[in-house]
Amino acid sequence: MTDNLTFYDCATAPSPRRARILLAEKGVAHHTVQVDLRSGEQFSETYRAVNPQCTVPALKLPDGSVLNDNAAIAAWLEAAYPLPALMGSTPQEKAAIASWQWRAEFDGLFAVAEALRNGSPAMANRALPGPVNYAQIPELAQRGVARISQFMVTLNDQLADNDYVAGAAFSVADITAAVAMDFARIVKVKPDERHPHLLRWRAQLGQRPSFAL
Repeated sequence: MTDNLTFYDCATAPSPRRARILLAEKGVAHHTVQVDLRSGEQFSETYRAVNPQCTVPALKLPDGSVLNDNAAIAAWLEAAYPLPALMGSTPQEKAAIASWQWRAEFDGLFAVAEALRNGSPAMANRALPGPVNYAQIPELAQRGVARISQFMVTLNDQLADNDYVAGAAFSVADITAAVAMDFARIVKVKPDERHPHLLRWRAQLGQRPSFAL
């Protein structure tokens, strides 16, 4: 089954890194195809045939269908490879992980992307990913930096009493939050001595082989 999985990746981008870590944590074998975002390969006719959204990651399944976002990839992998359980086992665990996964995306990854895409001259007219061009709004870059800075405070507070983001066990919420923290460096925001619990947690995740990918 896994011999027929094809993962469309970009080694330098944060979004496919989430799926790359998840695949490693699940121990799922797959073939990888690198998509060069810097050269605009995601807009090529060849890649549009794979993913019309012109984004990575994408995961082609054995039946030829394609999952073209992290939410779908995570849901499929958890269902197809339930162990280790990374989206919770009990109703309460599933709810907590889903909640923190959303917060890590909205207040973490989306905030950094907001700052980068609206503040970088290199991304003029690329304020949002995908096939449609959108103009930058400079004020959103400032807001994005403020949002990610506040999320670090929120995450640090949560980790004061928890080993992992959603509780006692490692989950997809940790993957998303960690990728967001690492991605924040591109807009010159990073945790420091004001975030001791966040730093402890991130160092702990660094011991996992999947985070070296």
